Amino acid sequence: MIPRFKPDIRLSDMLLLLASGNRTKAIQSFESTFAKLAGQREAIAFPYGRTALFMMLKALDLHASGKSEIICPSYTCVVVAHAITLSGHTPVFVDSANHGYNMDWKETEKATNEKTGAIIVTSIFGNPIDAKQLENYRARHPSVIILQDCAHSFMASTAEGALVNMLGKAAFYGLNISKIITSIFGGMVTTDDIDFAHLLREIRDREIAPPSLRKAIQRRLYFIAAYVAFVPPVYGMVNWLERKGYLARFAQYYDPTKINLPSDAFEGLSAIEARIGQLQCSRYAYIIAHRRKIARLYFEGLGGVKELTLPENASGATWSHFVIYTPKAKDIIAKCLAHGIQLGELIDYDIIDMPAYQNAIYHGTHRAREFVHNVINLPVHVGVSEKDARRIVDVITLCAST
Repeated sequence: MIPRFKPDIRLSDMLLLLASGNRTKAIQSFESTFAKLAGQREAIAFPYGRTALFMMLKALDLHASGKSEIICPSYTCVVVAHAITLSGHTPVFVDSANHGYNMDWKETEKATNEKTGAIIVTSIFGNPIDAKQLENYRARHPSVIILQDCAHSFMASTAEGALVNMLGKAAFYGLNISKIITSIFGGMVTTDDIDFAHLLREIRDREIAPPSLRKAIQRRLYFIAAYVAFVPPVYGMVNWLERKGYLARFAQYYDPTKINLPSDAFEGLSAIEARIGQLQCSRYAYIIAHRRKIARLYFEGLGGVKELTLPENASGATWSHFVIYTPKAKDIIAKCLAHGIQLGELIDYDIIDMPAYQNAIYHGTHRAREFVHNVINLPVHVGVSEKDARRIVDVITLCAST
């Protein structure tokens, strides 16, 4: 079976389990390597990407200037909204644009007022935001702090060639096993603002406790399990268990009725996670090149298929997910699964429709609601060969035409 996602974890990586040494030094090495990869001066590691955002908002101290509102997309990972809310701020949701999945800048303009402290700009699915629109917004609202959510867009570049992560005060990344590169769990912030980096690191070191022995052991076991789970003969059984609901507690990362963070959100990154993350950084170029190659094959094979709307073919996209829009989504998913191909439904909600946020401030026409049942993503991970990609194209073409 071809899984919807697969981390680049290799048998040789298990040697990291035998590594020893100082945890602080391991984290510092990881941070240094990540900063260099991102082309930025500083990188600060956290136990989760959502913890990173929470701490950034705390460090910015926007309440001191009466800025309590944070603008973010309504079509994004709900944990972003959780981090905003739990940091004491008010999320203000903006709809997706008519031409894609990224936020609508016209609605963003309407959402901006004297209470707006920051805007979280997301290059969803690795499709880079429009830098010109961002610069126009910044020119009109110079006091609004720009934060880049790069959980899907690790070092994606705009049409002008600028790295998305550099277009703001700071960028944050999630590093779980479904991301482009992983530290199993974990998160990161990158910035060129030295003073902000020092403040953020100071707050992190004060408010995040060292990982417990239990957590360190759990992360090692999870690492082993993640490798074993994606071994081809095993993954078929894993997929069956997931579809039957037996893995819900592991696969479901949110409760639509609750606003919360993981129980260990303020328990620091473990040494094994830092070492895995550093190793993954060395594979970034290979991983991105592969994803772009598979994406090209999808564009070539599916471009003329009726009932399918392909994503924008941006040269600087990192393709965390290759997303297609189709009213036949449910049927195509089922038929592909019968052919041993698992397609994904990453964001199968519009945050504003969740019980926890149904009374939140919102600007838009609910275009994102169209995506909930009509968007699927095709596998682009390193486990997908060119032969696999062509087979996926053939099966989807057949499914879409029947």
